[in-house]
Amino acid sequence: MQDRIRNADIFSRLMSAEQAAGLIRPGMTVAMSGFTGAGYPKAVPQALATRMEAAGAGEPFRIKVLTGASTAPELDGALAKVNGMELRLPYQSDPALRERINSGDIDYIDMHLSHVAQHTWSGFFGKIDVAVVEIAGVLEDGRLIPSSSVGNNKTWLEQADKVILEVNRFQPAGLEGMHDIYYGTALPPDRKPIPLVKPDDRIGEPYLHVDPAKIVAVVATDGPDRNSPFSAPDEASQRIAGHLLDFFEQEIKQGRLTKELLPLQSGVGNIPNAVLAALSESGYEGLTAYTEVIQDGMLGLIRDGVLKSASATSFSLSATGVEEFNNNVDFYRTRILLRTQEISNHPELIRRLGCIALNGMIEADLYGNINSTHVAGSKVMNGIGGSGDFARNGSLSVFMSPSTAKTGSISSIVPMVSHVDHTEHDTMVIVTEQGLADLRGLAPKQRAQLVIDRCTHPDYRPMVQDYFDRAKRESYGRHTPHLLAEALSWHDRFVETGSMRHHSAPALSGGATTVPRDRR
Repeated sequence: MQDRIRNADIFSRLMSAEQAAGLIRPGMTVAMSGFTGAGYPKAVPQALATRMEAAGAGEPFRIKVLTGASTAPELDGALAKVNGMELRLPYQSDPALRERINSGDIDYIDMHLSHVAQHTWSGFFGKIDVAVVEIAGVLEDGRLIPSSSVGNNKTWLEQADKVILEVNRFQPAGLEGMHDIYYGTALPPDRKPIPLVKPDDRIGEPYLHVDPAKIVAVVATDGPDRNSPFSAPDEASQRIAGHLLDFFEQEIKQGRLTKELLPLQSGVGNIPNAVLAALSESGYEGLTAYTEVIQDGMLGLIRDGVLKSASATSFSLSATGVEEFNNNVDFYRTRILLRTQEISNHPELIRRLGCIALNGMIEADLYGNINSTHVAGSKVMNGIGGSGDFARNGSLSVFMSPSTAKTGSISSIVPMVSHVDHTEHDTMVIVTEQGLADLRGLAPKQRAQLVIDRCTHPDYRPMVQDYFDRAKRESYGRHTPHLLAEALSWHDRFVETGSMRHHSAPALSGGATTVPRDRR
């Protein structure tokens, strides 16, 4: 490891993962690196989970865990399976952790990712006892080469009382120089303007700083990030992408966009990948991205010249994407910047750059309120992540989803969302495979009718229309008409029967169905 740990004093603190995990005690608040399955510690959390399991039920060993975003089975999964977390924030995606959260075993704080660093600086999470941070190497002077994600690592290293470093040889040495760590942020009233005016501007330095006196352990690892394979875009995703590109062409004709568009922010998943592929196939070039995550589709766009630069805080690559990146790291290093997440998700920068925010949703209601995190109002899936940072501040806020889920038993367009992550005031465009609704400049009832006509699945459209027509006649107020006694009855019915469809309104592919009134 001497080629990776070039500082002799820090090298002398090498120890096993088990020894390092022994420095973490029950009740501590532990901040760990990691963002969307990249750059997370891989050995210490598993050794810690073994200790927790050995402690047994009679002497529970639990800690509070803060990260950048989601991590992987080696961290979230391992600790969740032994019920080793009492609190988790700010985002998660692990099935074992999700089950613990929804069973009430673990408290979970779901929050905007741009808020985490500031809330930590302000002390809202209490003292950070230990930071466990993966890095790619250590320079002779003690500066740290960041790994495949940056996330909140700058904040963790500054705020923690003690630091455990995992130096991962699997991460390519060519990562050095790709990062841009900005040390100019401050709390009010001492904030200064952030000198970033283009997505590819460098405003910081390539390395992380840490007080060497804080480093209590260094652990050597050699393992890949979580490499979730991406399935090919399905028909619904391709249709959504097609509607969105038609919309972009109309915006270009109206003079609201140019052929270079504006900096793109894209969530992770099938639909965003389909959109990225469609951009490439439609002849776009010279685009930029100011986003959170670089996924396989963006690597392809950079390689093909469609994207000239991409700014993010992390990678989220499949095994194929990792191989492509590692084999061509010198090429990508001049075109990709990885920043801290308080900069990648900074509301003022997103507003000033005019980002186009492309994010997924679980459901939307008639007026454009978006639920991106919960099923039936109370069962959390993942979290809001950074979607709100971009949706609230971008020049164009787009939410995308297939119009149905669970083989048609759930409609993505409902009378009223069961949980609100993004209000109607932050939603400009809704897209399903059925069509696209541009809600800008429309009053509530106009928005509702457009969402029904353009985005709702034919099997559910008569039910939604029936509700809306009665609400316009019978609601307490007529500005945003709702029948409160039945606005959430669709979710009630799903919880009770496993389907939002009314028992006497069978799905017909042509959409012709008689829908009885559903008053609850």
